[in-house]
Amino acid sequence: MGKKGKRDKKGKGAEKTLAKLEKKVSRRAKKEEEDLEALIAEFQSLDAKKTQVIESSCPPPSPRLNCSLCAHPERDELILFGGEYFNGQKTFLYNDLYIYHIRKNSWAKLDIPNPPPRRCAHQAAVVPSAGGQLWIFGGEFASPNGEQFYHYKDLWVLHLATKTWEQIKAPGGPSGRSGHRMVVCKRQLIIFGGFHESARDFIYYNDVYTFNLDSFTWSKLAPAGLGPAPRSGCQMTPTPEGNIIIYGGYSKQRIKRDVDKGTLHTDMFLLKAEGAGKEEDRWCWSRLSPSGVKPTPRSGFSVAAAPNNRCLLFGGVQDEEEEESLQGHFFNDIYFYDIGKNRWFPAQLKGPRSERRRRRRGRQAEAGAAAEEQLQLPPPQGPLELVKEVVAEDGTVMTIKQVIPGAAGDKDSSASEEEEEEEEGGGLGQPCPRCSAMVAVKQGVLFVYGGMFEVGDRQVTLSDLHSIDLHRLDGWKVLLEMDPKTQEWLEESESDEEEEDDVEGAEGGEEEEESSEEESEDEEGQQQHPAVQPGEAQAQYLARTEQYWLRLARSHMGPEAKDKKVLKVAQAMAKTFYEDPI
Repeated sequence: MGKKGKRDKKGKGAEKTLAKLEKKVSRRAKKEEEDLEALIAEFQSLDAKKTQVIESSCPPPSPRLNCSLCAHPERDELILFGGEYFNGQKTFLYNDLYIYHIRKNSWAKLDIPNPPPRRCAHQAAVVPSAGGQLWIFGGEFASPNGEQFYHYKDLWVLHLATKTWEQIKAPGGPSGRSGHRMVVCKRQLIIFGGFHESARDFIYYNDVYTFNLDSFTWSKLAPAGLGPAPRSGCQMTPTPEGNIIIYGGYSKQRIKRDVDKGTLHTDMFLLKAEGAGKEEDRWCWSRLSPSGVKPTPRSGFSVAAAPNNRCLLFGGVQDEEEEESLQGHFFNDIYFYDIGKNRWFPAQLKGPRSERRRRRRGRQAEAGAAAEEQLQLPPPQGPLELVKEVVAEDGTVMTIKQVIPGAAGDKDSSASEEEEEEEEGGGLGQPCPRCSAMVAVKQGVLFVYGGMFEVGDRQVTLSDLHSIDLHRLDGWKVLLEMDPKTQEWLEESESDEEEEDDVEGAEGGEEEEESSEEESEDEEGQQQHPAVQPGEAQAQYLARTEQYWLRLARSHMGPEAKDKKVLKVAQAMAKTFYEDPI
């Protein structure tokens, strides 16, 4: 009783603190939201001029982030709504509606009168009733300079059969927010978490609301037990039994004036409905301890329901805070969570069978010809980070990092061959590493649209489209390509020379680094990859090879780079060019 009483008291204290913070943020945000309401009203007056439904074929949507992508419940279509785009100087918000026809691999734009105001970071969910419905809640609107925010708390439904928008006005709903999560579970919408941000303050939520799709009423839940800490951008998955699973997410806290500390959450919770069938369900939080291989800590990942009672996680970013900068490591991997077994595991991609047979025959021939000369080197241990570079016409060099799980050292050769095939199959048409991608699953096929990655201070917003069969996992298909070199980017200031130099580096020129690398290589006497010397032991050869790649990586990154990062780059270079394990 004593421990329980302390936990309850602690929970009530946290609720009071959260309530005070919410009032404080609300007061400070009210003024700037009033300023933005006038701008939103202007856009709505333009939308009011639409008087009829027009569906027309069109090019693919422009690059954007934080839009929603949902599968039509009855047709082979994907529905994309809203989003934002930042070109380095100005933020653009959208409320346009696009339909992707899966069989035709084509896009159509759907203009419908009286749509929701422009927004991003909202949530959307489809309901398979009355010809299909698309429900949208919350999100945010930002000023063109990206310094003021308006957070929505409105609820909308798009009737897909009649192509009409309807705003649902019901009291008692969640406060304005973005970055929250919403799912459909047994004739109700369930909303969890999110955040509200003003120019000076922010607050993260861990409250839970339900919206009954039959009575059109809101309810705020008060689950028993210790639940997740406040967060946004988490994974939220309904189970067949009507429960909810929460994983991961991101939040930040103010440490001192103008100093915030971010937290990547990796915990997992179950929100269980008890007393089902009664007038009021009782809910209870409990912590989950899944088995298997969990995703590496990250934010900005994308989630979707997968076949066989699973959900999936794609991509994301892990930020490393340096003294004066923020370095992001982006991902393009897939992890599955088996709901019934409470187990995580990474997706293992395989290439087409014909390609696998050709590669296997080719490897067997090479092995037979060079069996006596080839060194039996151990496979790399742990995850491997590959670095790819895209060079723009203006000299911009965009560095994309890709993490590939390493092979275990105790597997036999056939298992190693399978892993190599899986890696090759996954790399064919594979989306580049990214965060904040839009994903949807239709008939067992995962579709990944857009997202973003960063190069220094430059943000590259994508608009490509990829798909992969989740049953076969036999490689990615590129449905729509995008060349990052065509991405528009405007610098904030060009007056200060030092800022210009920084901008050029951030824009990806990295000419100084490249030239320094060339000079360093010249100083090293244009060293070549080490060859095996007669009578040399394998351990000696491996040691020389490791030193070679470390020197090369150090010359590329400079003397101030940390040893850990130098090792990662060296591993990537060794793997890319010579398959050296270091």
